[in-house]
Amino acid sequence: MPPTTTSSKVSRWDRHGREHTVRVRKAGVQKALVCDTCGWRKGAQFLPWLKAEEHLADAHQATVDPGRPRNG
Repeated sequence: MPPTTTSSKVSRWDRHGREHTVRVRKAGVQKALVCDTCGWRKGAQFLPWLKAEEHLADAHQATVDPGRPRNG
């Protein structure tokens, strides 16, 4: 029986209000990251969400987390 595949996503917004998303796909112990904005792909065994956040910040300057309220 093949492993079940699940997915989630990490979304951040840049200073221009554009959303950038990296999808995290998990099949067994294998995890793959895919950026919807630029097509970047990477395998990640450990901490895939952290690697997704790092890519969004480095490649797209997208650091605003939609799940956290903003002050001000």
